[in-house]
Amino acid sequence: MTVGSALCPGSDDEQAIVDERDRIQAEFQRRAAVIDQARYAPWQPAELLTRAERTRRAASLLRKAKCFPSPGQPCLEIGFGFGGWLADLLAWGMGERDLHGIDLDPTRAGQCRQRFPAADLCAGDATTLPWPSSSFGLVVSSLVFTSILDVQVRRRVASEICRVLRPSGALLWYDFAVNNPRNRHVRGIGRRELRGLFPTLRGEIQSTTLLPPLARVVAPRSWMAATLLGSLPILRTHLIGILVNRA
Repeated sequence: MTVGSALCPGSDDEQAIVDERDRIQAEFQRRAAVIDQARYAPWQPAELLTRAERTRRAASLLRKAKCFPSPGQPCLEIGFGFGGWLADLLAWGMGERDLHGIDLDPTRAGQCRQRFPAADLCAGDATTLPWPSSSFGLVVSSLVFTSILDVQVRRRVASEICRVLRPSGALLWYDFAVNNPRNRHVRGIGRRELRGLFPTLRGEIQSTTLLPPLARVVAPRSWMAATLLGSLPILRTHLIGILVNRA
């Protein structure tokens, strides 16, 4: 873990970062032990539905904001997990050398380095990013902040994202907007809190993603029915947004 030179040894801020890192890693291990990983495999109908919808909306919002990344433009993903949006960025025309990322889990980071050997992917936390200021035209944060329960740690990560984002660069955000009553290790982030985390960024935020338990029931039976249900805002559980650094 990288803590950052601005934190004094033994400070409350440093301890909060250490505590969050340890809690999140323990939750990774718990989920890996008790949840069938095939449940979230990319070939599952519900995952196909979710990924198609989020990718479509992201591309549309990026084009609308005139921030769609171009080949040769450095892009960063925070918490890329088992691949995150890296493959989507390649499909949009980026080269592997355009891709940068950081993930808390060294095992997942190592697996992704094998998949994308020319990309710059490292293990660590995002409270102090190992890149210079104004490095990236696009930063992706997907399903990251809702796993960070400490408010100060959330703000620290948000500040680092803003630091490495270029002027006129964009943050692509995708995450839960509602709490999961069966999982106390995540906490939803609504529009107001999202804008509060990034007060210097401006852009559009939309609701997306059919309620996952419902999607897992409906999508294998009828793609059309799942799509129609996903068009109802009351059944959407996530937010997707493009927030631009207008500095």
